[in-house]
Amino acid sequence: MNLQELRERLSEVDRQLLALVAERQRLSREVAEAKRSEGRATRDYTREREVLMQARATADSLGISPALAESVLRLLIRGSLTTQERIRVAAGGRGDGKSALVIGGTGKMGRWFSEFMASQGYTVTVADPAGKPDNAAYPYTYVADWRESGLDYDLIVVATPLKIANVVLQELAERKPRGVVFDIGSLKTPLRQGIDALQSAGVKVTSVHPMFGPDTELLSGRHVIFIDMGNREAVDAARELFGSTMAEQVVMGLDEHDRLIAYVLGLSHALNIAFFTALAESGEAAPRLAQLSSTTYDAQVDVATKVAGESPDLYFEIQHLNDYGRESLLALRGAVEKLLQSVSTGDSPAFTAMMQRGREYLAGRVRND
Repeated sequence: MNLQELRERLSEVDRQLLALVAERQRLSREVAEAKRSEGRATRDYTREREVLMQARATADSLGISPALAESVLRLLIRGSLTTQERIRVAAGGRGDGKSALVIGGTGKMGRWFSEFMASQGYTVTVADPAGKPDNAAYPYTYVADWRESGLDYDLIVVATPLKIANVVLQELAERKPRGVVFDIGSLKTPLRQGIDALQSAGVKVTSVHPMFGPDTELLSGRHVIFIDMGNREAVDAARELFGSTMAEQVVMGLDEHDRLIAYVLGLSHALNIAFFTALAESGEAAPRLAQLSSTTYDAQVDVATKVAGESPDLYFEIQHLNDYGRESLLALRGAVEKLLQSVSTGDSPAFTAMMQRGREYLAGRVRND
């Protein structure tokens, strides 16, 4: 075969592969229904391991890379799990006959929550001054200003930027809605006044922090944090939303949340901002550095690139508005100073001690594979 014929044959093989992927997805939907009817969990780690080990063995017998086979199967398993989770969420959702208002519902996370609740049967109303999306088939009731609504909803989700959310919560407290109210902010201490006002008004209020972005499809391995403000009914209602998913649920207090988030988000963001700032101000051209890149450098650049593409306003809020934010930044500065001191003075034992302490600390980190 000549080059063109070979390319055409490859295209045909690609088509066949995609047809097989579609068939696998169809079978995944049937598996989801079978698991649900038998009361089985969506994710079965033992079965996943069997599939991956079998794929590696088959690949080896076919003369192709076992690592490549495992990588492909992991992607397919993830797609299957996403399909199965969505089916379970839709089937297990308890939103039929209930209503929800998403304030800030045209934003990225606002859209995610609107779709998520609609999939569970909630009738969703979106309130956002940004305007109704230019979509003739927009599935939700839309109002520009939530204040024009009667607030007769079972759930009210505040998905606005942090600097607006506290005001919204305080205004909601004045209206005393009957349903459960929660925000989805990355920080909670800046919202203390609004949450306290809702509590004082007798409103069922909690606070939720989804530890994932709006592009997330599969919640397995993801965490959702629920802030217990003393109203068990509100916490339970918020947790119930995620009851049919594979997300890990964590309940904690408001101050504990922000103290930990100062490291989980604040420190990790700051480290990457410092990394790409140092590169940008180094005078070295990025393409030239890419020619000399290492595995570690490439991995760090990948993460830093994602951080650089995020909203500066949101990332500034996470650094600036957290009552505990300076703690992690001071820890980062202290670590850099200690590193600089050991390298500048030739103190090899101090450098080794830093590496060893980090190795021991990270070895104790619990991860869900």
